[in-house]
Amino acid sequence: MPKVVTRQQKKENYDKKLCGFLETFDKAFVVHADHVGSKQFQGIRAGLRPESIILMGKNTMMKRCLRNYIERTGNDKWQCLLDVLVGNVGVVFTTMDLKDLQDKIGTYRVGAPAKAGVVAPVSVKVPAGSTGMDPSQTSFFQTLNIATKINKGSIEILNEVTVVTEGEKVGASQAVLLTKLGIRPFTYGLEIHHVVEDGSMFSPKVLNLTDADLMASFGVGLRNVAAISLACNYPTLASIPHSIINSYKNVLAIAVETDYSFPLADKVKAYLADPSAFAVAAPAGGGGGGAAAAKAPEPEEEEEEEDMGFDLFD
Repeated sequence: MPKVVTRQQKKENYDKKLCGFLETFDKAFVVHADHVGSKQFQGIRAGLRPESIILMGKNTMMKRCLRNYIERTGNDKWQCLLDVLVGNVGVVFTTMDLKDLQDKIGTYRVGAPAKAGVVAPVSVKVPAGSTGMDPSQTSFFQTLNIATKINKGSIEILNEVTVVTEGEKVGASQAVLLTKLGIRPFTYGLEIHHVVEDGSMFSPKVLNLTDADLMASFGVGLRNVAAISLACNYPTLASIPHSIINSYKNVLAIAVETDYSFPLADKVKAYLADPSAFAVAAPAGGGGGGAAAAKAPEPEEEEEEEDMGFDLFD
């Protein structure tokens, strides 16, 4: 006879398995598995092995095992999981790079029809044009206030229309219409809600950040520090370059208005004294057609106009 495993033994085996994962791994994803079928889930579980292990179970059981593990070992780096084990969730323990694992999980999404009562993850639009449906089925479009006409024995939608809005529940008429049109608008898979690494928890959006995003954020912070420092007249490494430039502008302004001068101010004074010299010289140094560019255009002869007997400013 096969050995019968009691309920208590199942709990002990589950606790041993979970504690083993907590000891072995340092990072994990907390994922939601809503609308994921058993066959799809098996494919995901097999595809992530051996670098990643998916652990599902009752939330109360997982929390109990976590608390016992923390009390027994004093290791609280997984304590953050206690607050997020809510709903149809599981934990993906991994040794992979987190970004690579995120991309790999994303490949196991499958298309699905819109079912009545399901909250739409995205908005669904039906394009204008022929639907291929016969005129007897116009009631579906009338229920949803979709403008149609009959063209060559087929229902034709006049304008593109949003049938389902993101975040709202799909109605029965909407689900039937999308099914008749052959539209499978939704895709389902494991949804990553939290990332845990070395005791810290953060949003999966962090994994999508690039070096350019980080540099842009750093630049915004640097500009804010410089602006505050200049406003408070408090020198910092961020504000010193701006302070030096502003001081140079003040000195240059004084030199222009007085007889005091220095080499850089001489160039500014020379430009103010004769701007045309710089305007002629600039194109000549560009390379192409220097002689022609240096030659100033000859003034055109003014045509004599008949005196109309009044002044423009009268």
